[in-house]
Amino acid sequence: MKRAVFLDRDGVINEPVVRAGRPYPPACADEVILVPDAAGSLTRLKQESFLLIVVTNQPDVARGTTTRENVEKINQILSSQLPLDDFLVCYHDDSDDCACRKPKPGLLLEAAAKHEIDLAASFFIGDRWRDIEAGVAARCRTILIDRCYNERSANALPEKCVQSLSEAAEWILSQGK
Repeated sequence: MKRAVFLDRDGVINEPVVRAGRPYPPACADEVILVPDAAGSLTRLKQESFLLIVVTNQPDVARGTTTRENVEKINQILSSQLPLDDFLVCYHDDSDDCACRKPKPGLLLEAAAKHEIDLAASFFIGDRWRDIEAGVAARCRTILIDRCYNERSANALPEKCVQSLSEAAEWILSQGK
């Protein structure tokens, strides 16, 4: 079984667009900005044989404010610049009540089956309550990058709270094998 680091996309590996204290994805590929420490942090995790899998909700597709093609173009840009192994995307909105939309663990369970991942030996790095709750539900170790958004806290506490992706990577690497 393999170990993985699951990563939320917007706010973890690329900068979110923050309006009124709430995070949003970039509207188009031209707005994609990597977080400053993304390449170095992910390279270090990759060197320690972690699979790096992006798990992201993209409800703006269901809401009609962006397209699946736009989301995939952003994912391609990120994939071309970072050592990522896979992207799993939920295109639904809350009202669809799907199994893949975080905070439900569906995408993590799908990735575990697809890549033979030991979830208990894996980590989820997120910047929102949905990420932490999905990680806990999948029995991963969870790390919150606290960006001080204006939204509710997770019902489950993250195992570690940090200020950056590099801090999250350092903590993961300090946990041993």
